[in-house]
Amino acid sequence: MNKVYLLGNVGKDPEVKYLDQGKVMATLSVATTDRGFTAPDGTVVQPQTEWHRVVAWGHSAKFIEQYVKCGNKVFIEGKLSTRSWVDSAGVTRYTTEIVVLSIEGMSGNRTKDETPAPTNPPF
Repeated sequence: MNKVYLLGNVGKDPEVKYLDQGKVMATLSVATTDRGFTAPDGTVVQPQTEWHRVVAWGHSAKFIEQYVKCGNKVFIEGKLSTRSWVDSAGVTRYTTEIVVLSIEGMSGNRTKDETPAPTNPPF
């Protein structure tokens, strides 16, 4: 199963592009940080920040364009995708990115195609 969950902060304003035949794509950088701590022996472990390249299409990209800005906290459900290309020097390059399946702004905004979870149990 290829599934990724991220809870992090947007590092810069997303870039949104409109492509042929009305397709829309958004890219953004999301930072996640593991908290630092002090081990029982007194060793201090510093916080570790990891940056993630995130790509969204369709409704999720439009949601990002409208609601997501630099500094926002977001929750993303997605999948890992690795792609390759040949650069102008003839060198094969690779990148791994997270393709958004759903995204939620931590202020309560959601992608429009995502069904919100029920607030009360059905019984």
